Parts: sequence; structure tokens; C-alpha cells
Amino acid sequence: MINLILCGGSGTRLWPLSRTLMPKQFVKLFEHKSLFQLTIERNSTLCDEQFIVSNSEQYFLALDQLEELGTVHNRYLLEPIGRNTAPAIALACMALNQEEIVLVTPSDHLIKDHIAYIKAIQEAEMLAKEGFLVTFGIKPTFAETGFGYIEASGIDVKAFHEKPDCKTAEAYLKAGNYYWNSGMFCFKAGVFLSELEAYAPQIFLTCKTAYENAKSDGMIRILHEDMLCIPEDSIDYAVMEKSQKVKVIPSDIGWSDVGSFDALCQELDNDGSNNFVISPKHVSLIDVHDLIVIDTEDALLISQKGSSQKVKEIVGRLKKEHVELTTTHKTTHRPWGTFTVLEDKLGYKIKKIMVKPGKRLSLQKHFHRNEHWIVVSGTATVQVEEKTFLVRENESTYIKAGEIHRLENQGKIPLILIEAQVGSYTGEDDIVRIEDDYKRENV
Repeated sequence: MINLILCGGSGTRLWPLSRTLMPKQFVKLFEHKSLFQLTIERNSTLCDEQFIVSNSEQYFLALDQLEELGTVHNRYLLEPIGRNTAPAIALACMALNQEEIVLVTPSDHLIKDHIAYIKAIQEAEMLAKEGFLVTFGIKPTFAETGFGYIEASGIDVKAFHEKPDCKTAEAYLKAGNYYWNSGMFCFKAGVFLSELEAYAPQIFLTCKTAYENAKSDGMIRILHEDMLCIPEDSIDYAVMEKSQKVKVIPSDIGWSDVGSFDALCQELDNDGSNNFVISPKHVSLIDVHDLIVIDTEDALLISQKGSSQKVKEIVGRLKKEHVELTTTHKTTHRPWGTFTVLEDKLGYKIKKIMVKPGKRLSLQKHFHRNEHWIVVSGTATVQVEEKTFLVRENESTYIKAGEIHRLENQGKIPLILIEAQVGSYTGEDDIVRIEDDYKRENV
């Protein structure tokens, strides 16, 4: 059995902890581990390998966190843009033996009852071997209006239902045969593709073309123009709600999609006044209760409990006014290391850059800024046009606007340097990549 892990996400629901370039599955919230890492650990004993579907930015985050776990031999499929779950699953299944059992799991869910989880997966695997498409229905603990529901009779699915209003959710809870739709699935790769072809032929055909045209260089890379041609749809709408082969495993596994701070605060400690606080510094609250306080280096969110779903509205407004606050933290992860913005003002920007041993940045140039590099620790190998030279600790160099250059760490310890950018524009999109080890497009 292969664990197909869906790694999409826009980083909006747990803003400011999560951002576009650091979606919630990679934020380390639980004993210094991320939801993605917990997903890997949970399923690695049940599955023979992991198959991760992601975009290029999240691929490198996944790679870093897998290295921390010592799990390095995995399959990857990279999507240039997201087209929802049906195409993502279809493209991955096309790369597998059609008799392979696939366990599809999101990368950002929390499951606390591992014994019950193993039992549910084993039951699903048996049904999948018989040719069924299996979904997992979570036994509801309250009348949740933010989830879709599965109406069932035993393991037979009677109907899928959209997110209900409060009165309808209460009726579902009372009835006892309605389950939260977990977004987890188990089936043979070939059975899913056959049902997709029958019920969503346009998705099937465009995915088939995209897969056949894909680049393969240790991972599967779908071409941007092919991805654009694929209709956007979820696995539920495209297949599960139409197929006659669907079964459900009622599951009581301590599940949470951690889809809001209200959900997160149910899993982590609150103070004596029922306030939930995440901050790198000490926060003291006086005569307030039932608050959510999320503090990061560059943003502060304060919400009444019960209202944290509205964070999407804040993110929507920030995308128009301060888009950088929705995209990344002060520290941004790259495949070669990280950079931290120390100061960003009109006409200049100061960064701390860390390059991992054996890694190098792209060969690139900038049009609107000059760069001053001061090495703090390690030794930098610097290429400027046709010249290559070393810059050691407490030494510096200067890159003029328009010069082709590259920074590399050939040493065995991390390279740390301070970069001062000076120019009329210092945005990250002022990069022309000429050659890149990681096959990224500009920015």
C-alpha cells in the first residue's frame, strides 16, 4: 500500500502562523513536529512508501522535514498550479501499478487515536482489495457546520451532503448515521482511474495528456500549460458522489483538520482564563478571557474564540494592502537554506542568509539593486561573471546591478552572511535565473 500525501494549501486558515510559502502542514506545532511529519510517521508503519503531491515551493519544505525524520526515499509529483484533489490524485495514480492500493491522506490533519486509526485503515484496505472506493467518515462529536457530511447505512454510503446550517447539523448529530467527511480515501489506483474516466472524462483525458507530457528527473513534473487545461474539481464532486462502488469506514480516531485557531486551541494548552496564546515572547493578559492571541515577528492576530474562521477575511484584505504578510514570514525557506529579512526600507533591504553545506543559489542577475555581502561564518564561494573567488569570515564583496553571479557553500558547516541590497527596487521578483540546480522558474 502506498500513502499518497496531498501537500497543497494557501496558508490562510492559520495566518499569521501559516503563510503561502509556509502552509499549516509545515508549521511545527506539536512537540516540535509539523502535521506533515506526523502524517509521515503515522502512515510509514502501514504503507510501503510515500508518494507526495506538491508544488515546487512546498516540495523543498517537505524534503527538509523528511530529512529531519530520516525518511529520504519517497516519490514526488510536482504541480505548477493546483487544480483541486481529483486531478492531483489522478496524476499520481497514473504513475502507479493499477493494482496498487492507495491510501490518500491530506498532510495537515491531526489523528490522536493511533490504535483506532490502524484498525480503520486495515478495514479500508480489505474493501479496497475487493474493488471499492473507500472513504473515512469521522464520528461527529458536535454539530459542526464547517464540514461536509456522509450519510451512511453501515458501510454503505447513502449520500454526501454539503456543509449544513446549524439546525441541519444538529439533526445529523441526533440521527447517528451521519459522519464528517475526512478527505481520506483508500482504493486501487486502477479502480479510481476507471471511475474517474466514467464520471469525469474530461478530467481523466486532460490528466492523461499531462502525465504523458510530464518531465521526469527523479520526480514527476507536470507542465504548466498542461495543468491549465485540466478542469478543477474535488474527488468528492468528480467521483465519490457519483460512483456506485463507494464504501465508508465509520471512524472514531481522534481526528481534527486543525482548520482554525478554534480547532487548534482544542489540542494545545490554554491559560486559566481560557485564553489561547502562541508567541515567541512572554505575553501577559489582564481581565480578558476566551481570546486567541497569535504573535509572530511581523504580525499579531487577536480574536475572540468562536470567530477565528474570519481570519480568511483579514488575509483577503492583506493581499490587497500588504501582500508580503500573507506570503512569507521574516524567515523564508529555500532549497539551499534560508534568508531572514532584518530590515526593509525604501531604497535598501538587509538580510541574513544561511546556505547549507554543499548547496548553492541559482546563477542569476538583478536589474534594480546592488548587493554587498559580508561573511559572518563559513566560507563563501562567489562567482561574478567569469571570475570565481573565496570570501572568508569577516570579509566582504560587492555585486553590481546586472552582473551575473552565484553564491555557493562548498564547506562542511553552514555559511552565514549579511546581505545589504541597495537600489530602486529590492523585491524578490527582481531575479533572472540563468541556471538553477532546483529547476525553479524566476522567484
